[in-house]
Amino acid sequence: MVEVKEQRICIKSCFKLNKTAAEIQRMLREAFSEQALSQARTSEWFKHFKDGREFVEDRKHSGQSTTCTTLEMIAKVCEIILEDRKQTIHNVFNCIGLSYGSRQCILADELNMRRIAAKFVPRLLKNDQRDHRVQVCTKPQKAVRHDPNFLPRVITGDESWLYNYDPETKQQSSQWKTPSSLRPKKLQQVRSNIKSMLIIFFYILGIVHKEFVPPGQIVNGNFYCEVLRRMRKNVRCKWPGCGRTETGCCTMTMRLHTPRLL
Repeated sequence: MVEVKEQRICIKSCFKLNKTAAEIQRMLREAFSEQALSQARTSEWFKHFKDGREFVEDRKHSGQSTTCTTLEMIAKVCEIILEDRKQTIHNVFNCIGLSYGSRQCILADELNMRRIAAKFVPRLLKNDQRDHRVQVCTKPQKAVRHDPNFLPRVITGDESWLYNYDPETKQQSSQWKTPSSLRPKKLQQVRSNIKSMLIIFFYILGIVHKEFVPPGQIVNGNFYCEVLRRMRKNVRCKWPGCGRTETGCCTMTMRLHTPRLL
């Protein structure tokens, strides 16, 4: 409750300094982080002060129960929420008989909670999977610290979809015309429905290999093995000593972002 009152004082002070509601909300998030009031509550108190309100305490409504926001009731509500955070506000408070205003007061002001949607992630990793990824990421960091020439030997691969466009430029589409003839027309370049996947490998100084995936080709592990063989052959043609330990050169390190190879 103390933090909520402090934030209301901050809103009032910022309003006196001619700050907007959006600027005040941004400053509250910087100062209180996750404990900051929601955008709706900040806008509501901004409107109160704009209408001439001076005090930051809640108004006492006639007929309101004095036991709605007691410490015992707040603790009970918090316990119910922590048992199942997906419960709706009606399911939580219908069992303890609170009004809608009391619900909002306990959740927003006392507990400083707001309902948000879950964040979508590609996959949920187990603890051992997280530890393995940390180990994999720390190895290159240690190699960079001990060997300044490590990064120039790293080849990174990526893939992207490319759409077909009309390659004709404005200069190429120009025509000769007389003052009486009509000016030629040309449609703007639009993206077609035909697209191709481009696989590209590059290192610190530029591109070392690129190729398009043939139409209808399934991109799987076997296909990528053939791509890597062609890439290695191309690299050895450009840098004959690279990848051959018998010549005394360091082996070219390769790391791909493609999840299918992990």
